[in-house]
Amino acid sequence: MKPGLKSEANRIEPLLRVTGLSKQYVQRRTFSRKELTVNAFQDVDLALFRGKTLALVGESGAGKSSLARCIALLERPTSGKIELDGEDLLTLDRKALFPMRRRIQMIFQDPASALNPGLSACEIIAEPLAIQREGTKLQRRARALQLMEQVGLDAKCERRLPFEFSGGQRQRLAIARALALRPSVLILDEALSKLDALNQALILELLAELQVSHSLAYLHISHDLRLVSQFADEVAVMYEGRIVERKKTDDLFASPEHSYTKELLATVHSVESILLERSA
Repeated sequence: MKPGLKSEANRIEPLLRVTGLSKQYVQRRTFSRKELTVNAFQDVDLALFRGKTLALVGESGAGKSSLARCIALLERPTSGKIELDGEDLLTLDRKALFPMRRRIQMIFQDPASALNPGLSACEIIAEPLAIQREGTKLQRRARALQLMEQVGLDAKCERRLPFEFSGGQRQRLAIARALALRPSVLILDEALSKLDALNQALILELLAELQVSHSLAYLHISHDLRLVSQFADEVAVMYEGRIVERKKTDDLFASPEHSYTKELLATVHSVESILLERSA
């Protein structure tokens, strides 16, 4: 085999590739017929790989959550491609897209508002299976109980309502629900930001275990760069709706290039200096 062909064959292709993705919102001004076009994000290129975590960081309003919702197919982007295993999801009709939705799941910042307060823990986890018409009721319950154990929840708590769990337990419940359909990609939108330091560490440990056992690709949105340094394989920096820098995590922290990335890292160092002074 020729060297060029061999290297081509050994190249790892991304599980999910986003190319030239843009999203515009049209707003009507009060007491006017004029419309205002707002760019949430523009020309975004990203790639997610099995068993790897890409962190997306940036200030509030940079377009991170809008991008996540479009990749999760909760909103339709204005233009671009979202390819999963080489198939452009945005070209599929509604019927063909329905079974593909299960492969990309999203975990939100506040599990209390993301979980149906009127359903039990078991019902919450089994609900996606019912929507996808998978299995019998007994099979769905068995799957839900298995997932509860897998994320560190006691299956004996299957009848509890969301408010009866702690914040960390609710996030574990949300993770179990996201895993019910055996996805390939998990999008975590500030999923750790409302947890205390101990629960953050425990959930990160759980996510790392699940990533290995399920061969998951993670897109992890976070504003906490110190946390990002612990779990991300790569970091993409978003500024004013565009990806301005993307590097392996160690390389980004060691040698940032874009001025905005440097500002973000300088803020982290400033906070660390203040904490050190207070503890002295």
